[in-house]
Order: sequence, then structure tokens, then C-alpha cells
Amino acid sequence: MILVVSEKNIAARRIAEILAVGKPTTDKVYSTPVYRFRRDGEDWVSIGLKGHIMKVDFPLELDGTDLKKWKLDSLPALVNAPVLKEGAEKGIIQSIKNLAKKADAVIIATDYDREGELIGADARDVVRSVHPDVPVSRVRFSAITNDEIERAFAEQGELSEDLADAGATRQDIDLVWGAVLTRYLTLASTAAAKRAWGDVLSAGRVQTPTLKLVVDRERERDAFVPEDYWTVKARFESAGTEFGASHATERFTSEGGAKQAMDAAEGAATGTVTAATKTRRTVKPPTPFNTTALQAAAAAEGLTPARAMRIAESLYMSGLISYPRVDNTVYPPSLDLRALLKTLDAVPHYHEHVQALLKKGSLTPTRGAKETTDHPPIHPTGAADPEKLKPEEFKLYNLVARRFMATLSEPAVLESTKVEIDVAGERFVARGDVVIAAGFRTVYPYGMKKEEHLPALAEGDTPAFLGAAMEAKQTQPPARYSQGKMIQEMEKLGLGTKATRHDIIQTLYDRKYVTGDPIAPTCKGITVVSALEAHAERITTPDMTAELDAEMDQIARAEANRTDVVTHSRELLAEVMEVLLGQVPEVGEKLKDAADEDAKVGACEKSGDDLLIKYSPKSRGYFVGCAGYPECDVTYPLPKNARYAALDEPCSVCDFTQVRVMQFRKQPWNLCLRPDCPTKKGPEIVVGKCPVDGADLKVNYSATGSRFIRCVNYDSKEHPVSYPLPRLGDLEPTEETCEPCGAPKVIVNTRKGPWKICVDPQCPARAEAKNASGAKGAAKKSAPKQGGTKRKSAAKSSSAAKKSTKGSKKTS
Repeated sequence: MILVVSEKNIAARRIAEILAVGKPTTDKVYSTPVYRFRRDGEDWVSIGLKGHIMKVDFPLELDGTDLKKWKLDSLPALVNAPVLKEGAEKGIIQSIKNLAKKADAVIIATDYDREGELIGADARDVVRSVHPDVPVSRVRFSAITNDEIERAFAEQGELSEDLADAGATRQDIDLVWGAVLTRYLTLASTAAAKRAWGDVLSAGRVQTPTLKLVVDRERERDAFVPEDYWTVKARFESAGTEFGASHATERFTSEGGAKQAMDAAEGAATGTVTAATKTRRTVKPPTPFNTTALQAAAAAEGLTPARAMRIAESLYMSGLISYPRVDNTVYPPSLDLRALLKTLDAVPHYHEHVQALLKKGSLTPTRGAKETTDHPPIHPTGAADPEKLKPEEFKLYNLVARRFMATLSEPAVLESTKVEIDVAGERFVARGDVVIAAGFRTVYPYGMKKEEHLPALAEGDTPAFLGAAMEAKQTQPPARYSQGKMIQEMEKLGLGTKATRHDIIQTLYDRKYVTGDPIAPTCKGITVVSALEAHAERITTPDMTAELDAEMDQIARAEANRTDVVTHSRELLAEVMEVLLGQVPEVGEKLKDAADEDAKVGACEKSGDDLLIKYSPKSRGYFVGCAGYPECDVTYPLPKNARYAALDEPCSVCDFTQVRVMQFRKQPWNLCLRPDCPTKKGPEIVVGKCPVDGADLKVNYSATGSRFIRCVNYDSKEHPVSYPLPRLGDLEPTEETCEPCGAPKVIVNTRKGPWKICVDPQCPARAEAKNASGAKGAAKKSAPKQGGTKRKSAAKSSSAAKKSTKGSKKTS
């Protein structure tokens, strides 16, 4: 039996489908899905991992020091603690061992990059722990397509120990740096203010310099002193066409200068064209996509880098695009460009563009600055059916496919017109841009500016002057980074890798260090940077990170070894910690102050101090309390399992402080903190009788905005009866009782319509209905689509595809 090990289950299934003679059968080894098939007269089994099946961690104890407990005095030991490797996916490891014992050969088919090589090496080690002599080979591919997989399995090679070591080195260094710095910041904040945020405060050798970029840009904005200036713009008309023009002095530094120009032109009926020039310029097609360019382009279309990479990974696994984690921007000679175009011809939206490209005598693609030999640039590998993809999936596929066709297209030719018009001695300039030859822009409309047409004008013409307007403006501070721009800046500075940059940015959001897009730092984020900057500046700059990354590149090229690089990183961290451990009170106080600033939601009515969102270690929940505690004991409850944010505007009903509440899979909502605010109340209607004592069941409301049904004898009974209710929707009693549980039924009126429900969440009838619904859904998925369903799906997907195409044009 030949065992094939892939990085994920979907890859294992796709590879089995491609290699099998006939159709593979789905099976399970323990709880892990596997795919069995025949090929070349032999039995094959394809199994997928879940990424890393091994994880790194520290020993529980080192030289008498307990490393499990977070203590400041254990951090020096942690810096030099050995890194252990242990099973992370024990079920999959068990399944691999079971199959390995029976295998005659093992083929590693994980992704071809450092992480994939490390994952493959770990799988190889698991295999050889039970079957030491089994032959293990490696296949490398850039797309999960028939031709590429067949080629890869025909050209099997060996695992690269150097590449795997480079991946393992990064894993070790990131564990040590992340654990030590995260424990330090969290413990420092705890020492100052009993867990300032109720969250772990993380730091890392890549995360911290990236955060500093955001903070530095915010500092630039804060330090920026705006300057006043004035603009004067005029309107003209010629041959029935109105057009605009700006004063030749683009910015007047004084209001008087702008008024003088306005006064001079006032009363004029016409202007005189003093010069009219036309110039043409050629715009080259874009270069092929690498990971950074794809993420930046996707961000401009509303997909965050993290989301874009998840979608790209899914499209890759489905055989629709090539491997999405690449640096290369030059198509290799082996890539059959015409064959890829013929594949795209099956997508109706692309037919016209594909045919135009295929009619060209030769295809000369653009070339980017980076050329590598591991993977080609990101390109389409299959024809996507919009009916079978989610709208956001087709949006990204559409971006990749159109970019590929654009790289094979002709340049665009634009004509710029500049007309100078004199109005009573004041010179105005009108500019226009029109497309002479659309070239690549016919297929790749992303980022296009709207055409500015001017009427035909020649020197001496006298267009009608329709008046001028003056506007006061100010110079603007440097723009914050968008997520797309941040990815590009990280690449330029050598922060992170193509596979990790989007995760680093997402971590900053998850840690509440940044907010919004464009990205703005929170007080917490600013203070973490300021505290580390003041006492350990080197770890906040890209230089040290770039130095370590360069050493890892040397490992991949067999020019350095893992032990030396990890040791060097520990030495750098030890120097940093020697300084930080002497500054715990100062760092902790800064973190506490920032925590209070971020947590402010308003002012306390009783004491006048700030109201803060606080964390209770005892209840492991959040609440709003007065900063004047213990002198002031004012508190307000908050809903559990949610995130919170301050609101600038008070409650529209009672004018009290509000908090924004964000719960998983629910619409965010505003919670007024006043316990008796009318926004928290509703009609206390009777909906039925208590199944225990026959007393009335009445609707009640809590201070956190939730509502529930409760027996009027709730407080006095041994078995109190209470049922939760949905937060939204008008309620109507039905006078009906649920037979299985005895609870009343109510009607909940929402925007989606009225719903009749039994109010008991433990009702057996509700559980049966849910199970029946699940079984029905599973049956629908396995059954062939009926005509009506198919038409509905097609209409919806076709609409999404058109929207994606139109959306691209709309951005032009």
C-alpha cells in the first residue's frame, strides 16, 4: 500500500480523485477521513492533516523553576528553556501510525514552502517512529490540477532538511520571543492594576515592530500642524458642454489673494483660450500577482488580507487558482499560457477577452521585479462556475483571472488635454483624460479613474464663463495605513513572510491594539509600543527582525544551522529582558493608565469620576464600574460573551451613557447603562400559566437588555420557572401550550416574519424539530438538484457574478 500525506483533508480528497483509476472510496481510520483508490495495480491511501500535527512548548520545569506558572522571576529561565515538540493532533497522528505500519512507501504531498516542508518532515518522523525503514519521498506542485499533480507524482524527490529546519527555526524563535514578552507585559500590567484589560497582552518579534508602524503614523498625524489655504475653481461652457477649471495658483496661502482673483473675474462673461495642448501616455499592464500584490488588490475590493488568504487557500484546494503564497512575479517558460486562456474560455464573462488574446500572434506577459523558482505567480488554473462559489469567492477568483489576462494584454493609451483660459487677467487651467486605446483595461478595470472629457477647444476660443467659487481648506496629515498598504510596507521592511503578514495584522486587531480600516492604534496599542520603546527600543524596530529572518533564509540555503540561529535569538532576547525586568513598575503603570483610557465610557453621576469597562477575575466577566472605587461603588452589568466599545452619543431616550455591544452572530446594538431606561423595558404581558403551580407567566426585562418569561411566584418556589426570550421582536401570547413540556407558545414578530415558538429551550419537541431539519438538509445536499432549485441558485449566482464584474468597473 502507498500512503500519500497531504496538508489538509480537501487536498487529500482532490489528489485521490486525480490519481485514482476509477473513483476513490471514502473511509475513516479512527476518526480521520481517508481516501482509498487503485493505481498502477496497487492500493493507495490518501490522508489529510490539519496543518501542523506537532506543536512546540516548554518543559513544565527547568532546574527547579516552575515554567508553567506565569511569574516574572521565571522569565530569565524561559529565555533559555529547551523547546519540546509534542503531538498537537493526536487523532491524526494515531491514524498515520496505523497506516504507516502497513505502507510499502510514503509520499509527502504538503505545500511547497517552509511551513509545508516542516509539516511534511513532522509527518515523516511520525511514520518512521513505527516503520523506520519505509521509503519516504516528496512531491512538489503549484496547483491541484490533473496535469500538475500527475507531473509531481512522476517526478518524486526528497524532503529538504534545510527548508524544514528554516521553518522549525522560525517556530522555535517565535515561541520563545512571544512567550517571554507576552508574559512580561501581562504580568507587569497585573502588578499595576489586577489585570488591566482582562486580556493577555501579547508581543512578538514581528508583531511589535508592525504595531510600531501604526503607532508612529498616528504620532505623525498628531504632530501634524495643518496649514490654511484657499482654492478658486471656475465653471465654463462651450458648445453646450459644461466643464470645470482650477485657478493656475492651485493653493492661495492667504484668503486675500483668493478674493482678489475672485474679484478680478467677477462680472466677466467669457474667457479666452490662451493655450490648448494634448499629450499621450502609455500605461503598462500590471505585473503578475504575488501574495503581497494579491492582498493589496483584494483589500481595495473590500477583502481584508486575512480573509483574502483564507479564500485564496480554498480556491487553491479546489483547483481554481495556483498556490497563493509566493514571492515570484515572473511566469516561468514552462507555464502554458495559451492552455490557461483556453481553460478560462469556459467562463462566459471571459470569452470575449480570451478570444481576443488567443488571436494574438504571440503572448508576451509582463514581468515583475521578483523572480523565484519555487512557484509561479498566482494565476487561474481552472474555470470557476459562479453558481458554485460564494460571492466573495468569485470576487477573488475574478480578480486573479482578470489580472492574469491583463498581464498578457496590450498597454492602455491615454490622452491628456490641458487648456489654459484667461478670464480678466486671471489664468485658469482645465484638464481632461480620455482613453484612446483601452488595452488591458478592458479586462482589468480595477483602480481606473473616471474619464474627464473636455469639449474641443483651440487657442483663441472664448468659452462662456459661468462663475467661480472660493473654498477654504487645510493641509491634511499623513494618511493612516489601510490593511493593503500595511502588507506592502511590511514586505518592504522585511517584517514577516508572505505566509504570515496577514495573520500578524489580524492579531493586532484580536489583541485590541488597533481598530478600524484604515488602521488606528488604541491607547493600549500605543502604550505597549511606548513602554517597550522606552526600555527596549530594539525590539520595536524592524532591524532585529530582519536580521533574524535573514539568518533563517541562510538556513534554507544551507549556509547556517538551526542551533546557532536560535542561540543568537536567545542572546538578543536576554539582553532585552535584562533591561525590562528592571523597569516593571514603570511599564506596568503606563499599561494601567492606557487601560483606563481605552476603557472609558462616560462619567459617573455619583462621583464625577470616569466610568470604565472593567474585568472581574472572580466572575470572569466584564462590567462598568466607577474609577473612584472603593470610595464610589457604582457598577452596571454588561451582557456576557460579548465585546464592548464606548459610544460618544448618549441614549436618545434618557440621555444616559451607552455602550456598544457586539456578540457573535448577532447584530451589534447599543445598551443604555441606566437600569430603568425605557429602552430596556417593554410590555410585561402574561403569556400563559406556569406548568409547576398554574400561576401567571409574565415577560420580564433585565438591566443588560435581555428579556425572559418568569413565573410570578419565582422567588418563593422551590422549583422556580424561567425561560429566555429572543432579544428582538414583538411578542404575542397564543394561549397555546406545548404538549411535550407544558410551556406556553408565543409568536415572535421580526423583520423576517412571525415565528411561533415554544419558550422552553429544553423542550423535547424543539430538539426533535432541529434534528429533523438537520437530516432534511443533509438529504438535500446528497440528492440531485431539482430544476426549480437549480434555476434559483443560477439566478442568484449569476447576479453575484455580474455584481462582481460591475463592482470592478464601478471602482474605476
